[in-house]
Amino acid sequence: MKFLVFLGTVRDSTPPKPARLGVRVTEAIIACLKSRYEEHEIELVDALDYPFDTVFKPHFAYPKSKAPTELNDLAAKIEGADGYIMVSPEYNHSMSPALANLLNHFGSSLFSYKPSAIVTYSAGQWGGMRAAIGMRAYLSELGCLPVSAMIHVPKAQEVFDDNGKVHDGEDQNSWFNYFGRTLNQLVWWSQASQIQRAELDPHKFVRDFKSSPSERNAP
Repeated sequence: MKFLVFLGTVRDSTPPKPARLGVRVTEAIIACLKSRYEEHEIELVDALDYPFDTVFKPHFAYPKSKAPTELNDLAAKIEGADGYIMVSPEYNHSMSPALANLLNHFGSSLFSYKPSAIVTYSAGQWGGMRAAIGMRAYLSELGCLPVSAMIHVPKAQEVFDDNGKVHDGEDQNSWFNYFGRTLNQLVWWSQASQIQRAELDPHKFVRDFKSSPSERNAP
């Protein structure tokens, strides 16, 4: 199966230090995936690599084949993935606006009927937990329902170095075991949904709304 890891931080300046703390957490998550789930394909999607125009225009708003290449390429990756790992800091008790902006460029039909996993972090003691609560509702509406277990990394700068390796005094195996509860759920649900999608096309069975939000309305 294929999993996309979305890194939702674009802050590359200080203070506060360190900048792009999420890189450390993401590198650790990817290292865990590669060491314990090596049969699957893992790809990083870094929000910093997608500096969109200031005027918001999502992928689905462009005429067919007229969207920018980077949007088309990412849309294809999202559609082809079997599951998603969303890594986000916490801003005002909410998810990263950079991550939300990136995801909002794509329709839910690309994400739907596949699971997601929530990973949050912070430089403080809560590990981004309050952002994670809001992400549950957001990802559910996007169609990639999050698994029940979540990953929170408090004081991430004291746990992982710039390369995502644990600092002295931290036990990598313990951290990977902690990650594993969430990742195991993600892999299980991804495999189940992959099998069921092959058995019954959910987009035809449920019917995506394509032209107007009114298609969701009650009679």
